[in-house]
Amino acid sequence: METVNKPHVPLAEQLRPHRLSEVIGQQHLLGPGMPLRIAFESGRPHSCILWGPPGVGKTTIARLMAQAFDAQFIAISAVLGGVKDIREAVEKAEHVRDGLQPRATIVFVDEVHRFNKSQQDAFLPHVESGLFTFVGATTENPSFEVNSALLSRAAVYVLQPLSEDDLARLVQRAQAIGAVPTLEQAALQRLLAYADGDARRLLNTLETLAVTAQAQQLPEITDDWLLKVLGERMRRYDKGGEQFHDQMSALHKSVRGSDPDAALYWFARMLDGGADPRYLARRMVRMASEDIGLADPRALRLCLDAAEVYQRLGSPEGELALAEALVYLAVAAKSNAVYQAFNAAKAFVKQDGTRPVPLHLRNAPTKLMRELGYGHEYRYAHDEAGGFAAGEHYLPDGMASPGFYRPVERGLEIKIAAKLRELEELNRQSREKLE
Repeated sequence: METVNKPHVPLAEQLRPHRLSEVIGQQHLLGPGMPLRIAFESGRPHSCILWGPPGVGKTTIARLMAQAFDAQFIAISAVLGGVKDIREAVEKAEHVRDGLQPRATIVFVDEVHRFNKSQQDAFLPHVESGLFTFVGATTENPSFEVNSALLSRAAVYVLQPLSEDDLARLVQRAQAIGAVPTLEQAALQRLLAYADGDARRLLNTLETLAVTAQAQQLPEITDDWLLKVLGERMRRYDKGGEQFHDQMSALHKSVRGSDPDAALYWFARMLDGGADPRYLARRMVRMASEDIGLADPRALRLCLDAAEVYQRLGSPEGELALAEALVYLAVAAKSNAVYQAFNAAKAFVKQDGTRPVPLHLRNAPTKLMRELGYGHEYRYAHDEAGGFAAGEHYLPDGMASPGFYRPVERGLEIKIAAKLRELEELNRQSREKLE
């Protein structure tokens, strides 16, 4: 009798929950009295978008939703699918709706942010008509990646990375079905950190380890052996997605908040995850201009120097220069006065009319221009006392000083503010003499 080889079922699929009570994590949505739990218990499905990092249960929840409502489940991958798949889903939904035993349909679209606008729009009339319930899964912020029309017709549920306790429960379940050998406590902790909140990553890694351990006839997975197999622990990182922008925001805000330890932490996290140090250097130059400004002009030069050092040395040696500049930014005196002034000037110019340049400020390279009064009565500041032409006006005629730049009382801007007050007093005295 021939032996029939059964198809291999991945560990992640073996442990996929079949009931809501078996789901690990996401209790802020699935616990008693929580939004998704109420939706399940209501008996009435509604369109929604499940937003969260990989491996936190988005597909599982969608499948359980179809099961809870006894609905046909149609899965579409936005990475591989297109309008053809949407048409086929519509036909299947119409078929079960119009059959002898009508059923509802749930259309699950994984990575929905990968569909373009027209593809997302294709769902709208069928969601409106109630032909099917739309459930989208995305790792990206729906506010930016999902059409507003579709977004307005779907509730958004935010899923969180699984905690280490949640992940440890998954390991216990895998061991309970004999899929994984015993783990040394230190090895378990390393594995949980390696998974970084991603259940799929944890289970796939567990399966690989189990096969390797069995081949080597290991009775227990030790920390030393685990480290050799896994190599250096790498955290999940999305170089262009939501996590990237969140961590960049945390880094910038740590510098602005004058916390060098927090700044170094986020800097190290991003480097560890694979962020390009050259990109971080560019953002640090921006921080120097936006948040330090003229309170400490040395900050900008230090960032440019650090970026040049990195260009010359590369990683990892050049990263130290970037870290040095980052700490300087964090501890430097802060001022966004120039940033605010520039934004105010741009906003003013955008809404204001086109004011002519006053004649005395215009160059007069030709005889005709001089005859027309270009440059007439212009006062050359270097020829005036103190190198300042007190009372001179440099804005368009009839335009009062808008006061865009308001230096703060920190760092070098203390001296700048004092200087500006001194010049304003000289201007006032000069104008009083002319009145």
